[in-house]
Amino acid sequence: MKNQAIFFLICLLAGAFITSCQKDNKQGSVDKPNISNDVLAQIKAKGFSTSNVHAVNGGYLVEGDIFLSTKELSRKAQNTKVRVAKTEQYSTNNLLVGLPRTITVKVVSLGTAFVRGTDLAIQRYNALGLRIRFQRITSGNADITIQGFYEGPSGGYITLGSSGFPTDAGDPFDVIQMNTHPAAYGSSPNVQYVGSVLQHEIGHCIGMRHTDYMDRSYSCGGDPIDEGDGGVGAVYLPGTPSDPDPDSWMLACSNGGNRTFNANDIIALNYLYR
Repeated sequence: MKNQAIFFLICLLAGAFITSCQKDNKQGSVDKPNISNDVLAQIKAKGFSTSNVHAVNGGYLVEGDIFLSTKELSRKAQNTKVRVAKTEQYSTNNLLVGLPRTITVKVVSLGTAFVRGTDLAIQRYNALGLRIRFQRITSGNADITIQGFYEGPSGGYITLGSSGFPTDAGDPFDVIQMNTHPAAYGSSPNVQYVGSVLQHEIGHCIGMRHTDYMDRSYSCGGDPIDEGDGGVGAVYLPGTPSDPDPDSWMLACSNGGNRTFNANDIIALNYLYR
């Protein structure tokens, strides 16, 4: 089965830092041209890899699915506690507060498959009985807005979407971007595939790192890449495995199809939010 990097482009990390995730792409790594050495140094200082840096509107995409705004890059990196291990489950330092709470989600100007995919992702989260629940709304301001962007393949990659990490105030990241280019999901998007991507992006919005953040090659193939602390922390979640964990919904790269929570994912979410 073809590996597909789960980068959810334009991941605008609300508050202090910015991350996104989930992208469907062919394995490969191409450094983007015209990125200044000063910018690369700022990215490195934040704890992110300087390979495959991609300039986007308002900032830069790093590690395939993490968006860093120009403003955030100029801020001094914070010191965070990190436990570097193998492929255990990890969260960011920032998590949602004020529990129990309902997180509202709104889909803006996207087709039926994205709406149905959103409903599927919400259904999967709500079935876990966590102290956070999700509700799709159609009007008013939402905690998370799902909207589109249009970008074709570049350097062997096609970005599926992006999101970010919780704010310092304990609110979810507020934007998920989904690629509407036909190369991303085709002319007739598969609802389960779209729902799986959104499920992953929502995971970032509530504070989940990639399961294989310290070695993306586990799910993406190619050379080993350690995503690093990224200034947002990588907190080990007790009870999750220290061995490779296939099929996790938070693997850095998707399998191009339907992927939901495995048993260890549920342990991690229960630890944080039940």
